[in-house]
Amino acid sequence: MNPSKPKILIVDDEKFYLDVLVDLLKEDYKTVIAKDGEQALRRAASDAPPDLILLDILMEGMDGYEVCRRLKANPAVQNIPVIFLTVKSEVADELRGFELGAVDYISKPMSPPIVRARISTHLALNEARQVLADQNQLLERKVRERTEELDRTKYAAIFCMASLVEARDNETGKHLLRTQNYVRVLAEALKNHPRFRHYLDEHTIELLYKTAPLHDIGKVGVPDRILLKPGKLDSEEWVLMKKHPDHGYEALLRAEQEMGTTDFLQVAKEIIYTHHEKWDSSGYPRGLKGDEIPIAGRLMAVADVYDALICRRVYKSSFTHEVAVEMIRQAAGYHFDPDIAKVFLERQEEFKQIASLYADTQN
Repeated sequence: MNPSKPKILIVDDEKFYLDVLVDLLKEDYKTVIAKDGEQALRRAASDAPPDLILLDILMEGMDGYEVCRRLKANPAVQNIPVIFLTVKSEVADELRGFELGAVDYISKPMSPPIVRARISTHLALNEARQVLADQNQLLERKVRERTEELDRTKYAAIFCMASLVEARDNETGKHLLRTQNYVRVLAEALKNHPRFRHYLDEHTIELLYKTAPLHDIGKVGVPDRILLKPGKLDSEEWVLMKKHPDHGYEALLRAEQEMGTTDFLQVAKEIIYTHHEKWDSSGYPRGLKGDEIPIAGRLMAVADVYDALICRRVYKSSFTHEVAVEMIRQAAGYHFDPDIAKVFLERQEEFKQIASLYADTQN
């Protein structure tokens, strides 16, 4: 409602009723008149719209019902309360008006006290509705901000925890930054692909990005003598190393028991448990084959292997970007999903840029 006098738009094609209403309301309200439906619609949608509309039903040309229908179809003015002025008294006529969005009826000939009371009541109700709507918007904004803050806090905690695990493996948090960005590049490139679009919506892509840092969290269960060994692992050591997806998966199962299942935990489990599976079933821990491997694990496999190839480790030297690309190209169809490998080859320059942006200082 306006801070000064409320503005009332009076719509009637009879001068007598216009004059009567203007005279009745002029002390308490600012009045504007319209003599037909078209004029009423223009004035309602002006830069200074009315706070309430008194609308005659029986007018030449466009009648009041049609005016009301058009007002309620216009988001800019649909919340302005409309009170019908009418000589009609049938229940069906009143029902039609209410169905169109009118808030009340005033019968002609009009009683001045009733007119004033109805206008005052509906202005007060509309102001209360607006206050409530503003409060709801404020509450929704505060809830949204709080939710975003909690999400950021949760993500920060997850990243810190994953970074601590990586630190044991002589890796840095930048490995986590690189791999999560590689995953996002692949997911964005594949989101319209016929094989992947059912899965890769914006929500899932964001979850993939946020859960990717957890991919090797199970290494916390691998002894240092194996994790930090500078040479090739023997067969017994390799068996223990291959247990890290199980360790991470079991940790998340325990989290689910406490928190219940969430989309975040489901995607995280898939990444942790299946990113070492291979397209031809020669991977671990379960030897899954082809589409048996969740998409999250297939994406993470390419991201993790590329980063492992281009970075120096205690047990190996780094390969150049070009060599790593060629190795992944040759592994398409037996290690990697061929469609994901194909997209990797198409987007390899983005991988190279990410690797440069988040390069480890020792490499």
